Amino acid sequence: MSERKVAIVTGSATGVGAAAAILLAEKGCNVVINYTRSEKEAQATAEECRAKGAEAICVQADVSDDDACQRMAKAAVDAWGRIDYLINNAARTKFNPYPKLDGVTKQDFLDIYAVNVVGAYQMIRAVEPHMRKTGGAVVNDSSIGGVTGIASSIPYAASKAALNLMTKSLAHVLAPEIRINTVVPGVIQTRWLQGGMGEEQYAAFLETAREQLPLKQIAQAEDIAEALVWFLIGGGSRLVTGETLIVDSGIHIGQLPPYSSGEDY
Repeated sequence: MSERKVAIVTGSATGVGAAAAILLAEKGCNVVINYTRSEKEAQATAEECRAKGAEAICVQADVSDDDACQRMAKAAVDAWGRIDYLINNAARTKFNPYPKLDGVTKQDFLDIYAVNVVGAYQMIRAVEPHMRKTGGAVVNDSSIGGVTGIASSIPYAASKAALNLMTKSLAHVLAPEIRINTVVPGVIQTRWLQGGMGEEQYAAFLETAREQLPLKQIAQAEDIAEALVWFLIGGGSRLVTGETLIVDSGIHIGQLPPYSSGEDY
């Protein structure tokens, strides 16, 4: 068994997942890099992890496939004999304006839930017996859409709300050996969002969002990665389970109402 702790990060070829994997490598973990289509990017992320002194392997797997989840867990155990951490970052959406109810189908809902909710559950089930031995931790990467109801589409927001609640349900049954928590990001500058919106709409969206945010800052992938990794190995995190941490530059608190004058208060 490896003396270094071992982490699996789903959807870690690019974006937040890649940033989290690299940060875990920097903090002394061996890492499983997971991807579905982006093999070249996954290999590049693995190389960055190795440059931090870690061992890294790439596993192609769709988390909506339970056999693939079991295979990913087995790959980690075969390589290093243990699993300590899991970040459920893989996600799927369909960009669709909310008023266009005919823009999403039953199959869209099922496909999105299959990755965002069922996939996370299947990964947790796959690693659970190994983590019971090591005293591990899981963190789910959710979305502010699961809190506010506003996201890339209604099915996506609903799936993230389900993920948030599932975290609390699982916290009961995974304890005391395994902790599980959720990070809820707001707007993040990522290729995923840009690809879904298109370059022009994406640029306009970021500018508008920045002005509306109480903190006036758009998150980078590394910002969310730091929150995810804190739940795994941060100081004090050993006492936290079933928690949902919002990291959104203040989106969820909304904007203050306009004040007419100081004399009114």
